[in-house]
Amino acid sequence: MFLPIDKSDLEERNIEQVDFVIVTGDAYVDSPSFGTAIIGRVLERFGYSVGIVAQPDWTSCENFKIFGEPRYGFLINSGNMDSMVNHYTVNKKRRKNDAYTPGGATNKRPDRAIIVYSNLVRTAYKDIPIIIGGIEASLRRLSHYDYWEDKIRKSILIDSGANLLLYGMGERSVIELAQALESGIDINDITYIKGSVFKTRTPNIVYEGLFLPSFKDVVNDKIKFAKSFVMQEEQADPYRGKPLIEEYEKGWFVVQNPPSEPLNTLELDDVYELPFENKAHPSYKEEISAAKETQFSITSNRGCFGSCSFCALTFHQGRIVNGRSTDSMIKEALNMTKHENFKGYIHDVGGPSANFIDTQCQKANIKGTCKDRKCLYPTSCKFLNVNHDSYIDALRKIRKLDGVKKVFIRSGIRYDYLLLDKKSKNIIKEIAQNHVSGQLRIAPEHISDNVLKHMGKPKKEIYEKFVLEFNKASKEVNKTQYIVPYFMSSHPGTTLKDAIELAIYFKQTGQTPEQVQDFYPTPSTLATCMFYTGVNPYTLEKVYVPKSKEEKLMQRALLQFNKKENRHLVQKALKLANREDLIGNNPNCLLKK
Repeated sequence: MFLPIDKSDLEERNIEQVDFVIVTGDAYVDSPSFGTAIIGRVLERFGYSVGIVAQPDWTSCENFKIFGEPRYGFLINSGNMDSMVNHYTVNKKRRKNDAYTPGGATNKRPDRAIIVYSNLVRTAYKDIPIIIGGIEASLRRLSHYDYWEDKIRKSILIDSGANLLLYGMGERSVIELAQALESGIDINDITYIKGSVFKTRTPNIVYEGLFLPSFKDVVNDKIKFAKSFVMQEEQADPYRGKPLIEEYEKGWFVVQNPPSEPLNTLELDDVYELPFENKAHPSYKEEISAAKETQFSITSNRGCFGSCSFCALTFHQGRIVNGRSTDSMIKEALNMTKHENFKGYIHDVGGPSANFIDTQCQKANIKGTCKDRKCLYPTSCKFLNVNHDSYIDALRKIRKLDGVKKVFIRSGIRYDYLLLDKKSKNIIKEIAQNHVSGQLRIAPEHISDNVLKHMGKPKKEIYEKFVLEFNKASKEVNKTQYIVPYFMSSHPGTTLKDAIELAIYFKQTGQTPEQVQDFYPTPSTLATCMFYTGVNPYTLEKVYVPKSKEEKLMQRALLQFNKKENRHLVQKALKLANREDLIGNNPNCLLKK
């Protein structure tokens, strides 16, 4: 049974008043790949009734009244994506479809959805508690650089007028909140929950709080913004993190409590075994592409210790990795085999990085992650737990289930971590033989060590070693298979020289990338901080940032130098970089004369 979407559903369940109304910018898909469904099911599991308002009409507040006033409050998110990223390309052009909406329609949620929804709820119910969460709130919880307006914006808690913000993966914090409200605690007195952000006029109530540079400071001084970012990243740990305090005008302070502790294996199993329907609500008549993509995928882990500069996972899921048990994943796979739409193919078993399933070291879940170093970059930590046994065991058992024809890995393998495993050759061979559909997708992102340094990614030689091992393994199992690498243009630190180096690499290796990803400055990433400030926030050394439209177009064109329509831009880039030697009839040239 789906969670209620209207009053008739409440009547069917004999519910007179819901405890919480969840408002989301996505269509309602009852799947553990959708945050709204997880939070709704977790609340239900703990005895709270929930109503879902999915993609409401935002031209008035009427849609927000369909359940009447909830007993405890509104929980508001923009959906699985930040609404601005959902709506606009890196060139700030409106996207032509929305994967989280039936039929791909693009007009079903507003820009800055959380702010719009919160203001409408406040219009409908003046005093109701409003709690915001999800990726949009999580990454905008303190002052942040907004690429679309090219300025520093306030904490979304201020702009939305909400009472409380829950960030990260919110299962723990939402239940603690629900229990506090049920016990009669006023929403404005709930200031103690890990993984929450609140407003106050009295910062002295915060125990051991650290003051960030004020909002006024970070607006007026890019170096202070950079220093604030470093403080935030250093404290983004559930075990050693301290509360952070940011001052705003008119005597207000925004306080971020330390992150909520990640769910352990038993708790993750419990969440993913909740009674999800694993499909879109039947009221939708058109396909929701994001639901189709994830319907037969299994989440094996959460968190990522990869710490790529352009990724927001450090601030959202965190660096501590915890995985599900093999038994739990098998149970989910068995349920999939009984699904009406299942054709025998499990599209993915993975997470932020597919082959991260065990906690990275003994102290991570006790004392937290290291404040002054990363697990894999610039070199792997000597205490890093390198072990793929649990992951490979799960893959083996799932692929042997009756009704399962093939189990793919599509969420991406962290190849530098895999190569650290003493059994890496056997693992790569097993993956090549059983879990690839002709193409294995990985993300080296670049091959210039100068760029990789700013990305926090492994060096070119490690990528090449993995490609060599995978190609060798594919040959041994008599399969014609290819690596499909993802590359990025215009990342902070990338010069025209670096872009040309990557183009030459493509030429030498015979690669012709069909798609190139431009760097997209999204809130709360290290790369976005570098993009805005022009410095590495940890060293304050200057970082070259390609910002002009023309240079970004040239860098992108270089990575697809073989396309006729890119010739003019490629030629211009080569001349600007004094590399006209790459224009001619030599086989190594990028352009013919």
